Amino acid sequence: MAEKIHKVVLAYSGGLDTSVILKWLQETYDCEVVTFTADIGQGEELEPARQKAKLLGIQDIYIDDLREEFVRDFVFPMFRANAIYEGEYLLGTSIARPLIAKRLIEIANEVGADAISHGATGKGNDQVRFELGAYALKPEIKIIAPWREWDLNSREKLLAYAEGHGIPIEMKQGKSSPYSMDANLLHISYEGGILEDPWAEPEESMWRWTTSPEKAPDEPEVLQLTFEKGDIVAINGQAMSPAKVLETLNQIGGRHGVGRLDIVENRYVGMKSRGCYETPGGTIMLKAHRAMESLTLDREVAHLKDEIMPRYASLIYNGYWWSPERKMLQTMIDESQQTVNGTVRLKLYKGNVQVIGRRSETNSLFDPGIATFEDDEGAYNQKDAEGFIKLNALRLRIEARKGMKF
Repeated sequence: MAEKIHKVVLAYSGGLDTSVILKWLQETYDCEVVTFTADIGQGEELEPARQKAKLLGIQDIYIDDLREEFVRDFVFPMFRANAIYEGEYLLGTSIARPLIAKRLIEIANEVGADAISHGATGKGNDQVRFELGAYALKPEIKIIAPWREWDLNSREKLLAYAEGHGIPIEMKQGKSSPYSMDANLLHISYEGGILEDPWAEPEESMWRWTTSPEKAPDEPEVLQLTFEKGDIVAINGQAMSPAKVLETLNQIGGRHGVGRLDIVENRYVGMKSRGCYETPGGTIMLKAHRAMESLTLDREVAHLKDEIMPRYASLIYNGYWWSPERKMLQTMIDESQQTVNGTVRLKLYKGNVQVIGRRSETNSLFDPGIATFEDDEGAYNQKDAEGFIKLNALRLRIEARKGMKF
């Protein structure tokens, strides 16, 4: 017998899976369901989700525009760390989950719910991310993950359940996508279909945000990004909010074929997964941020950031955004960004992002008087390098002498 639940907050998209979950929760747990739909820039009309929830008898319906919070409090802090998972993935799905978990718990507190529910499957990373976040924010919360409980493990069974329980399912006109997709302001991801064969090349028709590099404009586009404390605050001199920055860079980058990625990644639950991603704005942001840091960060600070970055990225990928260790690393990262101020100039051309200039009026550590190959007027005594080299070679010379054969 199912544990007694009085009220549950469901992360609800309005699609087949979560609509079936909504009815299944009512039927299985005999509980009141509150729906929560997050607008994090997925580019879909969310009002149909409200109407469907009403049709299914839901009284409390939350549809929240979280786009600015998403970029300001999650995407930007992550990019201050230059976070990349396994050398390539810009963590577009991963970084959205802690925000959704946070809002689920906030709503549960507001309405007095004793449980939350989500539509993540038992094979993926998202179940871990949602639930680790929820437990970190509300330790005693109950979590219902239907995909780990029910036997509706195919689309045919879900459709049959929907038909049998009067759940309206809008069938999209024309050819439906064979891929499982997830989108937000940072990226759109594709899994399933032919992508389950890691040798198969993605179909060109799959990509939705980016122009094929071969068909991108023949003329490059130059843009300037202004940074304040590690965050982009203006594009080509025009001040913008965080969400507007990312939205604009997505449009510009997508036009030039920037940000396509095809990888096989290691999921936290233990399996390998092949996925394709479009992250045009994020690709531009990462390139520009590293260029700005190259001018304004001390060498050892920059190198230390690079050393901790893989750990930081894994924490986000694995669902530990709300962990004490991620917060500790964030404090250090944010402190490093106090001097990351200035402007980076970039050139976009047929899928490529090239840095062609960087400057900082107040925080540049680049000294032309020292770096020049011309007469440096005594700023750097080249003879000092001899002692520096010999001191650093001392241990190498000792080891070599020990190994000599006479």
